[in-house]
Amino acid sequence: MSEQDPPQEFSGIRMGRPFGIPVYVSWTWFIVAAVITWMYAEAVRTQLPGIDTVVSYVVAFVFAVLLYVSVLLHELAHSVAAKMYGLRVRRITLYLLGGVSEIESEPKSPGREFVIAAVGPLLSLGLAGLGLGLDWLLFNEGGIAEVLVRMLWFANLIVGVFNLLPGLPLDGGRMLRAGVWKASGDAGTATVVAAWVGRGLAVLLVLGPFLLSVMSGQPLDERNMIWSFILGAFIWMGASQSLRVAKVRARIPQVDARALARRAVPVTPDVPLSEALRKAAEQGAGAVVVTDYEGRPTAIVHEASVQATPEHRRPWLTAGSVARTLEPEMVLPADLTGEALIDAMRRTPAAEYLLVERGGEIYGVLATSDVNRVFSGV
Repeated sequence: MSEQDPPQEFSGIRMGRPFGIPVYVSWTWFIVAAVITWMYAEAVRTQLPGIDTVVSYVVAFVFAVLLYVSVLLHELAHSVAAKMYGLRVRRITLYLLGGVSEIESEPKSPGREFVIAAVGPLLSLGLAGLGLGLDWLLFNEGGIAEVLVRMLWFANLIVGVFNLLPGLPLDGGRMLRAGVWKASGDAGTATVVAAWVGRGLAVLLVLGPFLLSVMSGQPLDERNMIWSFILGAFIWMGASQSLRVAKVRARIPQVDARALARRAVPVTPDVPLSEALRKAAEQGAGAVVVTDYEGRPTAIVHEASVQATPEHRRPWLTAGSVARTLEPEMVLPADLTGEALIDAMRRTPAAEYLLVERGGEIYGVLATSDVNRVFSGV
């Protein structure tokens, strides 16, 4: 299961960097590993009569570990394909319900979107086919190795088929999105369609056990009902997140550095903060830029620091003492708009940016809070 949503903060165990991609295991994995061990120990005992109870739990735990190795290979397929198209992969995380590849930007074409989405399920199905062939060719004694291989190829078959279901956030949903994108020419519309199909799948998953019970006349299997609810909730939340992302992306073209810029008043670093604020108010400016004595900008007075400074202290503090030094990446062209502006801000997160004309003249200051207001309410 692969996502391409904005990256989030993470806590967990770092496992390595295959293909240069950091791989982490979330603490939630230990929960699902325990559940899988408990559930499959009974299956191991059924297939291997007479096996020691402790050994059955060890075998089930080995299956849980190998299953997540398969999930890692699934996510690596997505990530390596994305890197081949020049997309940056921030990390792969293995967590409660599988794995997620954090791809920091979207593919530039529906064809690339389709390939990146498809390689994961294809790899899982390939592992299932390999395991099935190994089961047929090499095993006939019914030992521990055969039981592990049989459970693994069947699990990979389920993972591959499940991820091909045509609804976001599943890989099949991204393949559907690619198809709608190709047909409509609009990536936003494609996301909305695939997300609503995902919500429909979520409802079917939740209602499935009840419908099967009614149609078959058999009592409701509580275990199947719990898993269906968990998977349905996962898909519903993922589809809903995709809808929110689509709304955000629809507003990106409205982001214009010039239109959002605050007029800035320049001061030298030794000017009292109260005097700098007085000059800004007098000139109708919404920001203060600190310059050296030759007029070159060196820092931006930090708005949050100003607000945290009591008024009675402002005459005794200099503008330079509450300013953040300008890094080269915090100086942006004033004519940036849309995706290019968002990408520039994402590369160097900051509260304020200095906007300059092509000749280097100060145009104004862009506050991240003003950009965020464009997306408020989404």
